[in-house]
Amino acid sequence: MIITTPLVVMMCIIFVLVFLFVKTIDRRKWLTALVSLAITPFAYFYGVYPMINIFSNYHHQKYFSSELWKNKPALRYELSDDMIASEILLGKSKQEVELLLGTAEWMSWSEALKDHNANKWNYALGIEPGAFNTEKECAQITFKNDTVVDINIYKEAITFDAKD
Repeated sequence: MIITTPLVVMMCIIFVLVFLFVKTIDRRKWLTALVSLAITPFAYFYGVYPMINIFSNYHHQKYFSSELWKNKPALRYELSDDMIASEILLGKSKQEVELLLGTAEWMSWSEALKDHNANKWNYALGIEPGAFNTEKECAQITFKNDTVVDINIYKEAITFDAKD
């Protein structure tokens, strides 16, 4: 988990609220502060965080890891922000990208060629948690002269295949 400004602000707000609540039970400030400090992480991760995930698309970010990317595709949306910000893929060859991310899941379609474009690899990032998400995220990696020149995150409507 990457410690971000919204996380720190939310933890501080929750600490103050828990402190004010516990203060109504006992007036000893040292005990109130100690109990509030112990309860705050639980209040956040079991109370506030689930509600944030239900009603918004906010999620924690993780540092990019090739092992997590390959072994836990459901966490890719959490890894993608760091992957783009750190520019870890820019300038890498197709072989290096394949070592880090695995084989491309699909190639983009080129209307000019009427075929798949071998210079645009796509990976599914998954669906961000939340009650109202109707799109899945994908990452498109563009190559020029066998090296990465661009990484683009885009959203696609979720479709379900009808079974015959």
